[in-house]
Amino acid sequence: MYKYKEDEILEELKEYIDATYGEHYSRNRFQATEFIIDSGHGEGFCVGNMMKYSQRYGKKDGKNRKDILKVIHYAIILLSIEDDRE
Repeated sequence: MYKYKEDEILEELKEYIDATYGEHYSRNRFQATEFIIDSGHGEGFCVGNMMKYSQRYGKKDGKNRKDILKVIHYAIILLSIEDDRE
């Protein structure tokens, strides 16, 4: 149905995001990102990380697919921040 395997990629993205909630930087069910957003720095943090991981793609560890997933994840977080402002 999808020309570019969007359904498969969205499932991969969901699995990646789900895994971030159990990683070492998630403490007591809170991630550092939440504290950054709550302190009013979420937009810049997300944009900065999107730039970081998109520029890192192809350089560190080659064409690391995880870098692209991180860019998309930070874009989703940024969309959420914008939605909360409205």
